[in-house]
Amino acid sequence: MFKKVLIANRGEIALRIIRACCEMGIETVVVHSTADASSMSVRLADESVCIGPPQARDSYLNIPAILTAAALTGADAIHPGYGFLSENAQFVRMVEEHGFTFIGPSPELIEKMGDKIVAKKTVQELGLPVVPGSEGSVENVEEGLRISEEMGFPVLIKAANGGGGKGMQVVLEASQFAEAFNTARSEAKANFGDDTVYIEKFLEKPRHIEIQIFGDSHGNALHLGERDCSIQRRHQKLLEECPSPVLNEKERKYIGELAAETVRGLGYEGAGTIEFLYEDGEFYFMEMNARIQVEHPVTEMVTGIDLVAEQIRVAAGEPLSVCNKIGLKLRGHAIEIRVNAEDPETFIPSPGTITQYHAPGGLGVRFDSAIYGGYAIPPYYDSMIGKLIVHGRDRRECIERLKRAIRETVIEGVKTTLPLQGWILEQPEFISGDYTIHWLEQKLAKKAEEESSVLSEKIGALSKAE
Repeated sequence: MFKKVLIANRGEIALRIIRACCEMGIETVVVHSTADASSMSVRLADESVCIGPPQARDSYLNIPAILTAAALTGADAIHPGYGFLSENAQFVRMVEEHGFTFIGPSPELIEKMGDKIVAKKTVQELGLPVVPGSEGSVENVEEGLRISEEMGFPVLIKAANGGGGKGMQVVLEASQFAEAFNTARSEAKANFGDDTVYIEKFLEKPRHIEIQIFGDSHGNALHLGERDCSIQRRHQKLLEECPSPVLNEKERKYIGELAAETVRGLGYEGAGTIEFLYEDGEFYFMEMNARIQVEHPVTEMVTGIDLVAEQIRVAAGEPLSVCNKIGLKLRGHAIEIRVNAEDPETFIPSPGTITQYHAPGGLGVRFDSAIYGGYAIPPYYDSMIGKLIVHGRDRRECIERLKRAIRETVIEGVKTTLPLQGWILEQPEFISGDYTIHWLEQKLAKKAEEESSVLSEKIGALSKAE
């Protein structure tokens, strides 16, 4: 087992990895930017090394600085967390060339799964169903329009190396195609340095279902159930839950076992997630994330398995410990909401100093965050400041427990998305489980329209009174 792990990340995931290492008797080193010098992960790690100024390109994406920190502190392995360099094949190769162990899959698999066109072809050969679309990249408007018309509108133009909704355009009819195609390529180039795009059939009422998978160097491969991530805004997840309220046991067993077989076929080692769109009883492969996910606590709550510790054990060459758990079953229901430092109505980031802070507690409540009273949220990074996860015996209990936990949470000095999350939990469609990945945006648009109409009526009434 490793003696010392360097954590090449920040915020709540850095703290999460520190906790797992501490319980395993492993020392930790956390690298940080000057903006994160007072962060909780810096305070709790055994050692910390400042590797650059606030901008991520000069610190958390600074590969030479990270490797130098690992060498100076005598680290055995490097855990990338999620985001930043977690799916950067070049970084993994450099980590291994310098004699450190990368806690994650091989650079070859990261490269293969990072290119969505290659990934789609690879998993299709292994038996996964895929969304109908172009066989490869689309080079120009004329080719794309021809493919789209043959397939039938609406279609989705996607960046081959994209993520987070960037480089993605929905096209409802032929007249919109040229502008959308050029926009997608421009966004792909700006965000990922590669303007390669491809086309898929746009599913109009899908769910987003992902399967948590694990593999090791001993030939073991398994899945740990699904997560339903259909509550989204602009392709960004806001809430995740397990089990999905729309899958039956037959479907759950089918897609889980299919995902595990894919992992075995890939020779994949470590934690990962295979993401699907689900519509009318059919699953369609979307992408594979070769890392730990933001929403991994949902799976931990229903399985009782520490996924980060499992990652570390697998990277150290040990077999999956969960393979020894005969008849592993999901226990109850879990929901996670992402708490962002954003205006809950405009979604504009709200960095600043937290003047008062109180985390929720009680049975089945977990708050993964690195914030504290007096902490200054820097404006340089993603606005997520925490994750509120609850567990209950069933979905109904889980929802009620989450409502209570939101009411208990105190984060003052900055705006957060907690009011929005509380509103979502009250909506009839969410309570019944009857929603798609497009539901929230449609619901928010309707809400804004109704509020605007009410405001106009009030203004009209005041004008008449005057």
